[in-house]
Amino acid sequence: MSEPQRFGLSAALVSPFDERGGPDLARLVGHARAVLAEGCDSITLFGTTGEGFSIPLRERAAMLGAVAGAGISLDKVYAGVSATTVAEAAEQAELALSAGVRGLLVAPPFYLKGVDDEGLYGWFRDFLGRLGGEARGVILYHIPGQTAVPLSSSLVRRLRDAFGGVIAGIKDSSGDWATTERFLADHGDIAVLVGDERLLARAVRHGAEGSICGLANITPALLRPLVHEGRDDRRVNALVEAIVSLPVLPAVKALVAHRRGDEGYCRVRPPLVPLAAADREQLVAAFEAITGEPAGA
Repeated sequence: MSEPQRFGLSAALVSPFDERGGPDLARLVGHARAVLAEGCDSITLFGTTGEGFSIPLRERAAMLGAVAGAGISLDKVYAGVSATTVAEAAEQAELALSAGVRGLLVAPPFYLKGVDDEGLYGWFRDFLGRLGGEARGVILYHIPGQTAVPLSSSLVRRLRDAFGGVIAGIKDSSGDWATTERFLADHGDIAVLVGDERLLARAVRHGAEGSICGLANITPALLRPLVHEGRDDRRVNALVEAIVSLPVLPAVKALVAHRRGDEGYCRVRPPLVPLAAADREQLVAAFEAITGEPAGA
C-alpha cells in the first residue's frame, strides 16, 4: 500500500487582469506553467493572493477552463472558496469540484464578527451538506488577519468528526506559532499547512506538510528546501519582511511582474491599488539584493 501523498508547496496564484479589468487568461496560464516548472507541487486559484474575494462565478469558470485547456492537470489545482452565504460558497465549490480540482481552500463567512463556534459549525455543516458526496479535499482556511473570524482547533475537531475524510487539512495563516503548534498537536494526522513563510521550516520540522503561500509566485525554488526538508533560509524571512512592509497583494504582483519581465502582472482590482513607482523600485532593489535574481531569471 502506497504512502499518502504529502501536500508540498502550492502557489497562492496571483490573478492577472487585463486593461479592462477582466481575467487575463494568457498571463494566468503562463504564470501557472512557470511556477509549476520552477518547483511548485500545485497551484491554488482564487485564494487571498489571487484576489479570490473579487472573482465571481463566471470568471472562475473561465479561469479554470483556461488552466485545464492549457494542459495543466486540475489534479494539481486547488480552488479557494470565499463567500458569506452558504449558497454562494457552495456554488463556487461545486464549479471547482465538477471541473476536477484536487481540493478546496475554504474560508469562513467573514461579514459578521464575534461569531462563536456553534454558528461557524452550522455554516460549515450546511455548506458541506450542500456538496453532499461530491465534497472532497477540503482545507479549512484560518486567516483571522483578513476575515477576523478565527477557526478554533475544537471547531476543526468537530467538523472532522462529522465529515470524516472530507476535511483534508488546515491552512494556518495566523502568523502565530502557538496557533500553528496547537493545530499540529491536535490535527497532525491531516495536512497542516502554514501560510506565513517565516514559520514554514520550523512547522515542517514539527510535522507540517507544506504551504499555500504568496511567495511561491516569486521564488518556488527558494521555498522547496523549507517545505520538503524543514531547512531555514534567512533570505525567505528577509523577502517576507520586505513584502509585508508594503500593501502585500500589490507587492507580490509587482515582484511577479519583475520576475516575468511583464508589467501586465501589476494590475489589481479595487479597492486595491498598484504600488507607487517609488515603492516598486525599492521592493525590486530589495528583492535583487536578497536573492541576486534579476528580472526574467
